[in-house]
Amino acid sequence: MALMSMEGWLFLLRWIHFLAGITWIGLLYYFNFVQTPFFAETDPPVRSGAVQKLVPRALWWFRWGAMFTFLAGWLIYLHKLGPAGWSNFFNTSYGWTITLGGILGTIMWANVWFVIWPNQKVVIANAVQTAQGGQAIPDAAARGRRAALASRTNVVFSIPMLFYMAAASHFTLGVPASGAAMAWIWVVIIAAIEVNALVGSKGAAKKPLDTVSGALWSGFVLSAIFYLLFELLKK
Repeated sequence: MALMSMEGWLFLLRWIHFLAGITWIGLLYYFNFVQTPFFAETDPPVRSGAVQKLVPRALWWFRWGAMFTFLAGWLIYLHKLGPAGWSNFFNTSYGWTITLGGILGTIMWANVWFVIWPNQKVVIANAVQTAQGGQAIPDAAARGRRAALASRTNVVFSIPMLFYMAAASHFTLGVPASGAAMAWIWVVIIAAIEVNALVGSKGAAKKPLDTVSGALWSGFVLSAIFYLLFELLKK
């Protein structure tokens, strides 16, 4: 197979998608499972130094890993959708499962670029400013909280996202009898979780997203809910 062929280009897109995705999701789990608990236990000077020097580097790889995963993924998706046509594509298990994975991945990408990164920039600027003897940025703590909540939400979404992207090629699920019903239920479930990431209060975040185990269990429960929908609504 020549890399300059259409099949070769599709393979290269998949390779980029996997490579960038591993970088992105690996750093997502590092931030949530390693860095956040470490920051909660460490002394303020150590935490401040890490926020100034370590976090910006990690966030660079994090956000660009997300970007390349997103772009390569959508190019693959459109390549599959185009030749098949809308109706044929969504008359297959592949069409539905890869679409669910793609929707979750797209929301996660948007959280990275439009919620996590803008808020983390304020947190980093605050650490630099106070380390130099300047005044603290008043809303830095609230900004950090919002970034953390969006990041934990991405952990929740990542578990079904990975399951259904893998299922597209390796596990056949039912095609819904009513695509509109399936789509609307997805919208309601995903929107409710995402709204909490965007505007949720501290109380809303505490249960269960303030703990690693809570976020993980939420992701597994969400995966199971989507699976039950495929079973209950299939033709």
